[in-house]
Amino acid sequence: MASNINPNNIDGAYPVAGQDNNSQGFRDNFTNIKTNFDFAKAEITDLQNNVVLKGALTGTTLNNNMNGSVLSNAKLQNMSETRIALGTTSGAVILNYTAGPYYTVTTSGSITAAFTNFPSAGSGSMARMRLQITVSSIAHTLTITPGGSPISSNLIGSSNIQGMDPATGTITFSQTGTYEFEFETSNGGTTISVFDLNRNRDPMYLPSEQVLTASGNISLTVTTSVINTTSNITGNMAAGADGQIKILAYGNVSAGNCLITVANAAWPGSGIANLSAVGSAATFIYASGKWFCVGNNGVTFS
Repeated sequence: MASNINPNNIDGAYPVAGQDNNSQGFRDNFTNIKTNFDFAKAEITDLQNNVVLKGALTGTTLNNNMNGSVLSNAKLQNMSETRIALGTTSGAVILNYTAGPYYTVTTSGSITAAFTNFPSAGSGSMARMRLQITVSSIAHTLTITPGGSPISSNLIGSSNIQGMDPATGTITFSQTGTYEFEFETSNGGTTISVFDLNRNRDPMYLPSEQVLTASGNISLTVTTSVINTTSNITGNMAAGADGQIKILAYGNVSAGNCLITVANAAWPGSGIANLSAVGSAATFIYASGKWFCVGNNGVTFS
């Protein structure tokens, strides 16, 4: 800003020594000095209220809140972001955008994550957050809840996340360990794009295994389901994600058939895969919205 302070309107040579000086000159100098002090006070106060500071001014608390002002053509170096450690917990957790962009948590049970204080939908802003989650048990799930509903259409990219049910936003994990997810929104959190940062997005889960000993659902969060049964049982295999590989194997030496009802089966008929002999197995791949059998050893289809 241009300063209103004018040092040139003060006569530094007045009064003149050794002669009678008109008092008007004194009054003019004092008036201009006071005016310049008033300008200086206003301009210093304006700076104190609006500049970005390295530290707090004397008697104040540091506040570098930019209030949404644009910072352009800047070169950043040695920058860090605020990390919020939620510790070990379960249940509902809140990811508060104004508190920090990076959250860490360790599960002691299943977790449901919600978001708050994203920039408003009309602000023209895109906001990004990350969550690092350490899963201590495969029984623990992570559920992501955007602000809008239904979740299936307001959680963008959910079908690309391993183990995520797009309808509920719930992620199941086939292994314990540390996972990291990123979230983006440009409308205040009504719709949120979700990204899996440290796992292959293709739904292949090698090595991983489910052992099925009673009637139930075939898990799509592991690669191989082994049927061990002493009596006839049934199972259901839901629709997968394009590119996903699934193996069914009959591993028990005792009698008993397993009839698997396969959703979106590529073969004609009722979509039944029948595993009835020890060592029988089939390999499937999900492509173009259907399960195709690409390898078969003794499994019959109807």
